[in-house]
Amino acid sequence: SRKSSELTLSALTNENNTLVGGSADLAGSNNTKTKNHKIIKPGEFNGDYIHYGVREHAMSGIMNGIALHGKFIPYGGTFLIFSDYCKPSIRLSALMQQRVIYVMTHDSIGLGEDGPTHQPIEQLSGLRSIPNLNVFRPADRMETIECWEQALKNSKTPSILSLTRQNLTPFRKKYSNTNKCSFGAYEVLRTNKKINLTILASGSEVNLAIETSHKLAKDKIYSKVISMPCMDIFDKQTITYKKKILGETKFKISIEAAATDCWQKYIGTNGLAFGINAFGKSAPYKDIYRYFGLTPRNIAKQTKKLVKS
Repeated sequence: SRKSSELTLSALTNENNTLVGGSADLAGSNNTKTKNHKIIKPGEFNGDYIHYGVREHAMSGIMNGIALHGKFIPYGGTFLIFSDYCKPSIRLSALMQQRVIYVMTHDSIGLGEDGPTHQPIEQLSGLRSIPNLNVFRPADRMETIECWEQALKNSKTPSILSLTRQNLTPFRKKYSNTNKCSFGAYEVLRTNKKINLTILASGSEVNLAIETSHKLAKDKIYSKVISMPCMDIFDKQTITYKKKILGETKFKISIEAAATDCWQKYIGTNGLAFGINAFGKSAPYKDIYRYFGLTPRNIAKQTKKLVKS
């Protein structure tokens, strides 16, 4: 999804002269710099991209200042694990109701061999707990575009775009007249009209949820898959809409390659949360997913026990 974000930014910066981009020495990894950008340098201030250096905390503070100064919309990139360095300024963005956009890539154990020091576990949960902050975790190209649209539209709420390094399988092939991510969560797959399971997931794990749903259907356990790109926005939906998403089945499971605590309010006491409540490992990302049991086979096996209990 970091590549999808880059393509979105290429289109935006070609048409918009109010975006001021940047990165904390990770432009090539965050994919935040496009061919349309002009670098801001000493004595040359008519550009629209800042090389902040290895200074996540300073970058975030400067972006707050840019947002407070006028009509510019600042965005800056780093790895999600380094959001800890940005935290005081992210909190201030939310408190001051400023439209600051934090592009945070390498958002899970999916980054692989860089190991547990670079693999975020508790960061998503912690960021989601900040009031007036939208944490977006898009699952494919269409969702990435829609999440960028929401981040730009919310003039009094900062946003975090949590993006993957690894490739994702697109499940939405066509544009929609409705921004589905604007609901925070929506149905992407249903294996039968009558179902007995709801599968919730975000980001790269939506692909995993879809595979799991198909696998369960072979055993006549029918389900719907809900992509939840933004919990913060979903929580603001009407009771009717939330009931439509969550109230259809007794059994619910969640899948996200991160800490599981923030999913408990959705899956309830009858649910299962598949995630990681320990530090990551250093290995190819598919091996790490297998190590932590985040595979269609294991999730389907555990879920069958739940539904038939």
